[in-house]
Amino acid sequence: QVHLVESGGGLVQAGGSLRLSCAASGLTFSTYFMGWFRQAPGKEREFVISIGWSGGSTYYADSVKGRFTISRDNAKNTVYLQMNSLKPEDTAVYYCAARKRHTYSSDYDYWGQGTQVTVSS
Repeated sequence: QVHLVESGGGLVQAGGSLRLSCAASGLTFSTYFMGWFRQAPGKEREFVISIGWSGGSTYYADSVKGRFTISRDNAKNTVYLQMNSLKPEDTAVYYCAARKRHTYSSDYDYWGQGTQVTVSS
């Protein structure tokens, strides 16, 4: 059974930073693209960022370019989301997800339970 467990969310002031982690189990981690999505209250879930199998390819939503970075440690079955220069509009529940190939859509195979990120102004 596949499990994705996010951690690292919390409350931060605008301009601050947070690092989210997502630990995966039950799948061959190095064969999956890993993505981060977010969902703010009253809004649809949206793509944030993703990373390829070996970390050599990354994809970003325009809203986070230059501020967020993604990395992965295949030895630890973990993907990370480093969020800098946070803005109040980044407030959302952040989800990690796994899929065999890249897509900007939310058509991912596996999802975590989400972690709340709140950015105060």
